[in-house]
Amino acid sequence: MKALTKIYTALIFIILYAPIAVMVLFSFNSSNSTGVFTGFSTYWYKELFNDPATLEALKNTLVLAVSSSLIATIIGTVAAVGISKLKSKHTQNAITTVTNIPMMNPDIVTGISMMLLFVFVSAALGMSQTLSFWTVLIAHITFNLPYVILSVTPKIRQMDKHLTEAAMDLGCTPFQAFCKVEFPAILPGIISGLIMAFTLSLDDFVISYFTTGNGFETLPIRIYSMTKKRVTPDMYALSTLIFIAVLVLLILSNVAQGDGTKKKARAKK
Repeated sequence: MKALTKIYTALIFIILYAPIAVMVLFSFNSSNSTGVFTGFSTYWYKELFNDPATLEALKNTLVLAVSSSLIATIIGTVAAVGISKLKSKHTQNAITTVTNIPMMNPDIVTGISMMLLFVFVSAALGMSQTLSFWTVLIAHITFNLPYVILSVTPKIRQMDKHLTEAAMDLGCTPFQAFCKVEFPAILPGIISGLIMAFTLSLDDFVISYFTTGNGFETLPIRIYSMTKKRVTPDMYALSTLIFIAVLVLLILSNVAQGDGTKKKARAKK
């Protein structure tokens, strides 16, 4: 039974990570072949940094991902705390259900509906330019919010609410009690929500495709436009670098959560 479990686990890991391993391998290929590895070389990494259009798309994607994830994390944290303060459980459940709808909604439905909303608003306001960086930013904040709330809410529920009351009894204002007691307790959830929002924004194609305008191109849209001809191996190099960056973020997040758990265990002793 243990042998079957190990084999099953190994198969799952192979299915999940074999494509990534192949991509990393061929990013170091000395030729532009996608089927034959002819030799080790960093040529495509050099080509990547000599492609201004791709670097511009990467810069746009990073600016968008960082901005949307930070704003969504701030709004989502405030929303999660606000929902937890509601006295009515029915109201809490209703708001939580409405908040979770964008996560279950297909991306294409969200993208088209937001595009139509932006077009309607711009027409009503008499604006000449309908879609731009700002419309993509609003769209990314919108679909990131539920994931931040989902990450922060369990930490709020795990927290001892009497600690906040004790802090206020000792002279803290509600805001000071939040900063000194609640915020440190829910910080692991905030970090998890921030990383999740960043990776979702970095990866998004469908919603960005429908809400972006001329002059602003994200990396997924850039890669999609290249598939009409041929994706060059420098995209493998770029994808490898992005994968490594996300992997480092996840490791740091797990280390931070592990440190938080150890501190709580020590405090209880």
